[in-house]
Amino acid sequence: MCGIVAYLGKNSAQPTLIEGLKRLEYRGYDSAGVGLLSGGKIKVKKCSGRISALEEILDKPDSSETLGIGHTRWATHGAPTTINAHPHLDYTGKIAVVHNGIIENYGTLKTWLKSEGATFASETDTEVISNMIGYFYAKSKDKTNSNGQNKFEWAVQHALRELSGTYGLAIVCSDFPDMLIGAKKGSPLILGVGDNEYILASDASAIVEHTKQAIYPSDNEMVIITSDGFRTKTLDNVSVTNELQEIEFSLEQIELGGFEHHMLKEIFEQPAALSTCMGGRIDVKENKIKLGGIASYLREMTHIKRLIMTACGTAFHAALVGEFLFEHLARITTETEYASEFRYRNPIIEDGTVVIAISQSGETADTLAAIEEAKERGATVLGIVNVVGSSIARATDAGIYLHAGPEIGVASTKAFTAQVAVLTMMAIELGRRKNLSNSEAGTCIKELSLIPGKISRILEQSDSIKKIAAANIDRENWLFLGRGFNYPVALEGALKLKEISYIHAEGLPAAEMKHGPIALISDGMPAVFIATAGPQYEKILGNIEEVKARGGKTIVVATEGDENIKQLADHLIAIPDAPELLQPMLTVIPLQLLAYHAAVLRGHDVDKPRNLAKSVTVE
Repeated sequence: MCGIVAYLGKNSAQPTLIEGLKRLEYRGYDSAGVGLLSGGKIKVKKCSGRISALEEILDKPDSSETLGIGHTRWATHGAPTTINAHPHLDYTGKIAVVHNGIIENYGTLKTWLKSEGATFASETDTEVISNMIGYFYAKSKDKTNSNGQNKFEWAVQHALRELSGTYGLAIVCSDFPDMLIGAKKGSPLILGVGDNEYILASDASAIVEHTKQAIYPSDNEMVIITSDGFRTKTLDNVSVTNELQEIEFSLEQIELGGFEHHMLKEIFEQPAALSTCMGGRIDVKENKIKLGGIASYLREMTHIKRLIMTACGTAFHAALVGEFLFEHLARITTETEYASEFRYRNPIIEDGTVVIAISQSGETADTLAAIEEAKERGATVLGIVNVVGSSIARATDAGIYLHAGPEIGVASTKAFTAQVAVLTMMAIELGRRKNLSNSEAGTCIKELSLIPGKISRILEQSDSIKKIAAANIDRENWLFLGRGFNYPVALEGALKLKEISYIHAEGLPAAEMKHGPIALISDGMPAVFIATAGPQYEKILGNIEEVKARGGKTIVVATEGDENIKQLADHLIAIPDAPELLQPMLTVIPLQLLAYHAAVLRGHDVDKPRNLAKSVTVE
């Protein structure tokens, strides 16, 4: 959840570090700091609060300071204070570390290090890492050992073997002003390779302004970087060859491009993002779907009896839509599990079970742990992720990239619709191979191809949706209600409102309202209904009547041309007609806009909501 940037090159490191940290602000943070190699020492500047506060205490950039590390921290161990901010020095002052992850055995190691004479200044688990490296560094008498390693490299390697937990690390030593070491286990880390300069970061957005060439170290690997080049090896000192890959997005894609916020930009990018996601995968003329990433697994999947999908947050809601799709179109028994729960119980994984893990970032810690659990029990595990080269993309047996472009806003929008689009394509193709006629599959494919254009029409209502938000933002409790395929959308709408506007909202299957939550209805309480055309339309009209009878204010998302529902809606949002199974990609759009406008009108920073991080890489 933290942001890491490190630089070694021909220019002053400080401007690149600050620029990189600003690119990573969207990940969420509460403090920031940098460490620069300066005159044989490590100069550390850090503070709680925003990067702007850090800039105020920095010295003028020095062209001789060409190696440095930077960090934005989202507090786990220890309060968000200056002393707990990164980088953390070891007790000798020679080693500095920035860290993303959690060290599970830090308490035991801290007690032992204290008995060996190490001192601690912070409450963090990260300081254990710097002190462990410092301890081994002090124990190494020779600058180069029999394996050809220098003492810095040797100390890092031995210290990391003692750690339990997760880490993405950038490490420097004052005695080696031309060496930067990175290491990875369960947390993201990328090395950008430029023209006589190297940038180590937790996210490609901190790299793309300088280079599009990168390597993606695997878990339990460390990369040693000098001005002469880089090399990668395992913690057991086995050399590893990493192929250079091209970062697939551009700098322009992560800029605001005239929009006030990244979230609004990404909401409006959804027609283009879905077109790209489906491009080359659906062939309307031939009534075919091509999913190259999982092509070799599709035959196996036509025979499975059980499918499990696992995810967290917004991706979990997309998975719920997927559950309905797979059961409806492919007739495969499907269940959706929170990844954070899946890993801690005793899941039943029978022979032939397929698990689909979904994550925008591809770095979600709980989802990675769920993948490991499923693979240990013999499941085939497929991934649906947006970020190329991410940990989940590499941990799964095969998968499908969203190709939705970078998502900077903490509140996920275009990733949700792209995830649903991918799940829809998978379900149609499996259904075609099992029980759908070519005609039925062709109708689904044709209707799916029309979704981007229909989203564009909904986006034209942004200003009118803003007025609806303005009329209701003084209310602190909302309900979101849907049935069938739109029940997960009700959950997603409530989540969006909660996470950026800080309004309490609850998403429910509309039929469940009578089983308790109806007690919450009071005069003027907003209830958002998804009441589009479908088999349960008449039922949800009854639910709307029940809310109106108790004084609730109804905000209704309905199908264009529905005259009957106008008398039941205090506020009406009309969307284009579509088959029920494709409606979630449309009905979610007004709810995203409603949440966005509510948050802005309440004066909140929608791109950096309090207490949240873009990718949750720790438990």
